Amino acid sequence: MGKNREKTLEMLKEKAASLPASPGVYLFKDSAGRVLYVGKAKSLRDRVSSYFHSLGDLTGARGPEIAHMINDLVADIDVIPCESEVDALLRENRLIKDIQPRFNERLKDGKSYPYLQIRMDEDFPRVEITRKPLLKGVKLYGPFVSVADLRAAVPLLQRVFRFRTCKLNIVEGDEKQQSFRPCLLYTIKQCSAPCAGKISREDYREDIANLRRFLESKGSLVARRIKKEMLQAAERMDYERAALLRDQLNALAGLQKRGLLEEHPQPEVFYIDPTEGLARLAELLGTNSPPRVIEAIDIAHLAGKETAGSLVCFIDGKPFKQGYRRFNIRTAKSADDYAAIREVVSRRYRHAGMDEELFPDVILIDGGQGQLKAAHEAFEQLPSSPPVLLSLAKREEVIYILGRDEPLKLKRNDPALRLLQSIRDEAHRFAQAYHHILRRRKTLCRDEPVRKRTPKRSS
Repeated sequence: MGKNREKTLEMLKEKAASLPASPGVYLFKDSAGRVLYVGKAKSLRDRVSSYFHSLGDLTGARGPEIAHMINDLVADIDVIPCESEVDALLRENRLIKDIQPRFNERLKDGKSYPYLQIRMDEDFPRVEITRKPLLKGVKLYGPFVSVADLRAAVPLLQRVFRFRTCKLNIVEGDEKQQSFRPCLLYTIKQCSAPCAGKISREDYREDIANLRRFLESKGSLVARRIKKEMLQAAERMDYERAALLRDQLNALAGLQKRGLLEEHPQPEVFYIDPTEGLARLAELLGTNSPPRVIEAIDIAHLAGKETAGSLVCFIDGKPFKQGYRRFNIRTAKSADDYAAIREVVSRRYRHAGMDEELFPDVILIDGGQGQLKAAHEAFEQLPSSPPVLLSLAKREEVIYILGRDEPLKLKRNDPALRLLQSIRDEAHRFAQAYHHILRRRKTLCRDEPVRKRTPKRSS
């Protein structure tokens, strides 16, 4: 290990020791500012410092990949303080899915955290656990960090609020209810059996209103009642009953391990209405009509090698695959994302605004203020002025608009933000796909393109 690397590691060790002893998310970055790894911590100081206390044992403790990352690549540490461990866990999940760091193996798939959903548009609203929530006609709670805790808590809530979880279509006044036989949950007093007309619509919805009040509070009333019963059972030496009540108390505590819809979005879960997103974007940009054509640009590379640029095109909020383009970056130096963006912008738009081609209504750059400035610098060398030019930063998810001093920070469920996120994520995916093609070409053969495998003929 060289002296310069030793100095860098010593500097990182000192920086880790100065971090707050509070929950948060930490990001390890290389010398070019790329995020290599995202992790969560109960104590940022203790967790991050543990990577640098015993470098010799790092391979055994964390594995050879993480040891290589720390010993050879990490040049900086960034942190995001969080209010709780749950907040840190959910933010870590979102960042890993968005950034796809090289050294994170888990959480890169499309799996999402579950929600508790109440179907308020039904006469007798059902309560259900779902990973694919509806956008209208429901009240959502979550995302929850543990589906097991959520499943354990629902029967306990049923004992108190007696709501239904079945998929029956129950309508008030249905004559079939008179002869319908309710299920076992009615017998054990975990459902009020609206399917058999055992409860009126008004009384059932009052139970649902009480359930919502409980979920929107800390649930302290129910928790205190269970804790009192547990202590009474222990005093009379009914330890089996006390243990059962203890488990119920823990299950209810699991309900508090959840995020908020506004603060912990899962864009891959919710359907984005393009029309609504475009209308909202027009409102934010102050244009007379919604933008029809949006193009997005992203850059992908590994340690500055096989740098690829992507451009995706969306028309009326939907992908237009014929308008996709990819760029093998020629002029940018190693790991210079700004130069790569300037090259892509120049090559794509040098003839736009003239006789040959029209500009899109909006150009979206994946990145922050620096990336937006680089795109603007490229346009200054072109004969035509750009249309609306903006960028979307992954970490803060704020929108920078050329010509405006302050960025837009929208609510996480804002339709315009969610539309731009989906377009930005598609540009990122397309750039990564081309980058991997370039890497395979270099590995297999420099002079020949990678050909698709010929499918086997059926006999």
